[in-house]
Order: sequence, then C-alpha cells, then structure tokens
Amino acid sequence: MLYEIMCCKEYTPMRAKELAVLLQIPAGKREELHKTLDMLLEEGKISINKRGRYEAVRKESGKKEKEPSREYEKKNKAKREFYLTGTFVGNAKGFGFVEVEGEDEDIFIPEEHTGDALHKDTVQVRILREERDGRRREGAVVKVLEHGMKEVVGTYEKSDSFGFLVPDNRKFSKDIFIPMEHSMGAVSGDKVVAAIRSYGSRSRNPEGKVKEILGHLGEKGVDVMSVARSYDLPMEFPEKVLNQAERIRETLNEGDYYGRMDLRDWTMVTIDGEDAKDLDDAVSITKEGEFYHLGVHIADVSNYVQYNSALDREALKRGTSVYLVDRVIPMLPKKLSNGICSLNAGEDRLALSCLMDIDKKGNVIGHKIAETVIHVDRRMTYTNVKKILLHEDEEVTGEYAELAPMFFLMQELSGILRKKRGKRGAIDFDFPESKIKLDENGRPTEIYPYEQNVATEIIEDFMLLANETVAEEYYFREIPFVYRTHDNPDPEKMEAVLSMIRGTGIKVKKAKQEIHPKEVQRILDEIEGMDCEPFFSRLLLRSMKQAKYTTDCSGHFGLAARYYCHFTSPIRRYPDLQIHRIIKETIHGRMTQDKKKHYGDLLDAVANQSSTLERRAEEVERETVKMKKAEYMESHLGEIFEGTISGVMEWGFYVELSNTVEGLVHVNTLTDDYYIFDREHYSLTGETTKRQYIMGQKVKVRVENADIVTKAVDFSPVIGESEEMVRGKD
Repeated sequence: MLYEIMCCKEYTPMRAKELAVLLQIPAGKREELHKTLDMLLEEGKISINKRGRYEAVRKESGKKEKEPSREYEKKNKAKREFYLTGTFVGNAKGFGFVEVEGEDEDIFIPEEHTGDALHKDTVQVRILREERDGRRREGAVVKVLEHGMKEVVGTYEKSDSFGFLVPDNRKFSKDIFIPMEHSMGAVSGDKVVAAIRSYGSRSRNPEGKVKEILGHLGEKGVDVMSVARSYDLPMEFPEKVLNQAERIRETLNEGDYYGRMDLRDWTMVTIDGEDAKDLDDAVSITKEGEFYHLGVHIADVSNYVQYNSALDREALKRGTSVYLVDRVIPMLPKKLSNGICSLNAGEDRLALSCLMDIDKKGNVIGHKIAETVIHVDRRMTYTNVKKILLHEDEEVTGEYAELAPMFFLMQELSGILRKKRGKRGAIDFDFPESKIKLDENGRPTEIYPYEQNVATEIIEDFMLLANETVAEEYYFREIPFVYRTHDNPDPEKMEAVLSMIRGTGIKVKKAKQEIHPKEVQRILDEIEGMDCEPFFSRLLLRSMKQAKYTTDCSGHFGLAARYYCHFTSPIRRYPDLQIHRIIKETIHGRMTQDKKKHYGDLLDAVANQSSTLERRAEEVERETVKMKKAEYMESHLGEIFEGTISGVMEWGFYVELSNTVEGLVHVNTLTDDYYIFDREHYSLTGETTKRQYIMGQKVKVRVENADIVTKAVDFSPVIGESEEMVRGKD
C-alpha cells in the first residue's frame, strides 16, 4: 500500500512523520511503518531524496530486484526516521549546525561529529539526541552529499614554496592550501578569490587556485568588496544585459502615452534621502470634504524589463539591490534604475498608480490601479520636509511655500493611518539604523543612529497602505500573486520571553495562550523608557519568524494585516516587478486561464528565491556595517565611553554605545570579584561585592580591542572614572 501511494502521480515526497499523519498512525505505533519503509528501501523500490523525503524508484523493465541483505536490515532497523538531509552551517570554533528545509529548529553538530563537512555543504545527518529539557537536537554528519562553496574569499599568506588563503568567512573553518603555481603572483596581505580544487578531509586542508586578486588589505573599498564577494554577490552586469539596457530610450515618445491615464497636471513629489538616486515612488494628495484622495505612483519598470529577457533573468538572479556602506549593488543597471525608470523631477515618466479614496477614519472606501504617465514637480528630501512640518527652517519653508499645504495634508492623513494601524495591533519596533560616514579613503569617520522622523513616517504609511490595497484586490480576484507574509511566532519561543517579562511585574497573557500582535505592541508601550526596554524589544523581535515571500496570502503578523504584498519598489525588489506584470496583464484583460497556469507554475520558485536572496542581502549589509564599526573603534582603543547593557550571558555582557556600536565585556575582565550568572533574570552578580550587571544598566567601558576580521569589539568595565573622561554620555 505504501509503495502504491508513492507511485501515484498526485504523491509528493514525504518524511516518515508526514506519512504517519497521512495514514493516521498514532505516535506510539509507528514502528511497523519504519520497518516497512526500511524493507522498501532495501528492496530498492523507494529512495530518500536530498531533503530526507521518501519517493518511489522507477525500475527498468526486466531488471531483477535485489534481495534485501539481512545484515544490512539488522543494522538499520527502525533508523531511517533519524536520518535527515540539510545544509551545514559552520562555526569558527569547530562545531556547526544543520538547517533542514521546512523545519524551524536546526540541529547542533558537536565538533567531533562534523566529519568532512564544510560550511554550506549539503549533508546527511544522524540524530544523536532529540530536543528535550530546552536543549536543541544534536546530530552527527554521516555523509557529505554535495559541497556548497566553490569559491572562497580571504587573505593570502605567502610562504617560501606555497601559500595559504585564510577565509574571511570564519564559518569556513579551514585555511586553503595554494600551490605556488596557482597563486597568480599574490603576495602576503592580498585579498583574493580562490576556486576550490580539492575539499580535503578532516585531517587534510582543502586545496585551491587563486582566480582573482581583489587588492591589498587597506586599499580603499577592498574590505567591502571582499565581504560582498564572499557572499557570491554579482558585482558586474553581463555584457548582454548592459547592451540590452543601452538600447532602451532615455525619453518617452507619443506611443508610450497611449491608453494611459494622463496625470501630468497633478501636483506630486518624490520624498527620499539626500543620497537616493533610484526614485521609484512619488505621492500626490488632495482633500474633498472629509475624504482624502491619495495617489501612490510607482515607476513602471515592467514596461522596460520584459519577462524572460536578459535584463529580467539577471534581475531574478540578483533578487534585490544591496545597500552596502560604501556602494549600492543594484538589481538593474544604472541606465535604468537612475535613468528612465527613476521618477526624476521635471521629466515625464510612466507609472503604475494606486489611487485611493480614504475616509476620516483611514478606511480605503474606493481605489483604482491604473497605468499612468506622470510628471514629478519637485524632488524632496526627508530632511527638508521635516523642517517644513516642524517649522525648523524659514528659508526652506519659503523655498517650497507652494507645496507646504500639501505636506501638512500628508501629515494629517499619515497620523490617521498610523493611529488606525496601531488600533488593530501593528507592532512598531523602534530600532534606529546605524549610519556610517566614510572619508575619501573609505575609512569611517562618524557613526550615529539614523532615527525616523515625521517625513519618513509619511512615506512609510502611504507605501504600507498601497501595498495592502493592492494585495487585497488581487487576493479576491483569485489570481496567482506574490504576497509578503509574516507567520505567527512560535508559541514556545514567545512564551520563554513572556515569562521573563512577567518577572518584571508587567502583565502579559497567561502561559500557552496564542499571542496577538496588539499584545506585543502593548508590552512595547509598557516597557518604553524602562532600563529593560532595549533587551526585551530585541528578545521579542528574535522570537518572531522572518517575513518572507509566498504565493499563499496567510497575513502579516507584525503589521496585523490580513493582506499584504510588496508593490512599491520594482527598481530594487524583484517580487514588486513580478506583480507589476500580473497587474498589467489583468488591466489589459489578458489574464486568461493559460496565463493563470503560467503564473501558478512560476511564482513559487520566484517567491522562494526572492526570500533567499533577501536574507543574503541583509546578512552582507549587516556584516559590512559590523566591519566598519570595528574599524572605527580601532581608532579609539583605550578611550572610555558610556553605554547601556544590551545583553547578559554566562560569558559576560554586551554594551551598546550611543553611536550604536556594540561590544562584549568578557567575564575574564571582571577581575574585582567572581561573578555568578542568573539565567532567569539575565544578570551577573559578584559573589563577594554583590556588584550587579543587569539589562538596561548604564555603565562605563574602556575600548580594549577591535578586530576588523572577526568584526568584534571588546570592552572592559570602568569603575570610578571622572565624568570628563567619558565619551558618548549624550
């Protein structure tokens, strides 16, 4: 029966647990299922794929099936369920983790059980210990199925007759041996890219060949380039893609206007940061009685990037633009992103507009999504709009006097929308971004928190509303679509955080009750201004799942939104570009059953790939910021700063400075006493002195070390220093 199920064309490969659920076999009575699966495996009728799922094996006609080996069957009796396939994630200390697709929790691999696995390898794992008593699952790598990293970026170290590449990514835990004839003439200190020729073994280093020298350590931009290359980010556009971009006209002609709503006489502006060059959204607003007419006008990128063209394939391969500390790696060539697709002031541009009628309570009572042609009046910055709205600069207010009433109307509607979103329970995590200023040599000269202001909130509110409006329409149209979803938090993870919050006296829901986003926001409101606020805010954020792209509209927990998508940034995000095509097919009446099937077959892969590439972009952005923070603090060794304890662990406590730099005070530097860690209250207490270090506490620290390679900053505690010696108090 099992074999017949797997041979059905409707069957999709499943794990043993999933088969047990399908066959309604209780948890305590699954031994017979495991035995049967083992027999089918031994008979060669079924196999386990790379994802650890069972599927039927098609036999060649006339070929005799192999009899099962009794000895083999004895060794593997009832074990198949404990073998999983996943991706190995290495650690500089030797141990690692295996991430299994579809499972929230990864598997811890002790150093002695990593086998020959290297970072990003696809491996088969045997479970040594199931999750229990708060400890994660533990396993052993039994086989490397496929090596994940083909190239490694690092620092070259030359010897007399050979060289070594020390990987920048410390998760790749082994240095790579480079024979002299494969060094390309690299010298010690060069940042290089090496292709791996042999992966070695547990006792032998991998061997490689230098294929590119990025530059010497310390040269401008080489450090950021090295991080980007280590994440396999595509740095240059292929010639075919650039040629296709060059052939696109830089201005519109009469044919481009045909069939579009002409909104060129509408007053509208773009509002962005000072350094933004790819302007993909413009806004317009008027008020009639108690109704607001809001227009969110998005660059019609799909007019220039045709499906499956070289431009489109490259955009899908990149997934998103990546914003690093010293450069942008764009999804589309600059000819498009900064040119005809950018909504530059004073130029006619093609757009896809979401035109919304909104009542005084913030409800969208009517809307239209249309192909339009627009003409942006002024390019505004967040800074100048803020100055106008807060009456901070008379000169700026005078310069934009004719637009000022529109900005105040925007502020009025923004307040209504924000209040409405707050009532339904949308969560507002207020973590300021780190902004890093670099000198002409690429060295950091200033780091400061970039806070949201009234102008950034206006644009955020309008974009959120447009995204929700578009998602809701296409959900009810029942057309294949790409949604932006955020699943409910894992109850066990969330409960662990909530139990700690209860310990502070703050009332939260009873244990095991499903939490609503409104409850999370209520907690954030209650802890606002408290010493524990940064710590608990981060814990709450970490207990939540990552937002992702899906073809199912399952809602967005963080926004407390039933329908949500990404519609507003097609220059820099591929999902936005993809759904623009779907919208335009629908507008033109071309969404036939064949087209629906086409998108139905296509979009799952687009959503999954876009989610993966988004995570890669976030990680490389985070790594370059950490590296520049370490470089900045390297020039402040020995100096004393004041900061706030942002985390307390067995090995010490983390301190965040006012400039957003975070560093570790290791327990080894707490020499005045022996400190005991209280896991329940996240505190360290001196056994004799009773001196205590707790979350949110203000402390003075001295900068002891800053390592650009590991991107780590180390502090030591300072007790009794005079006020004037302390940096960062304000």
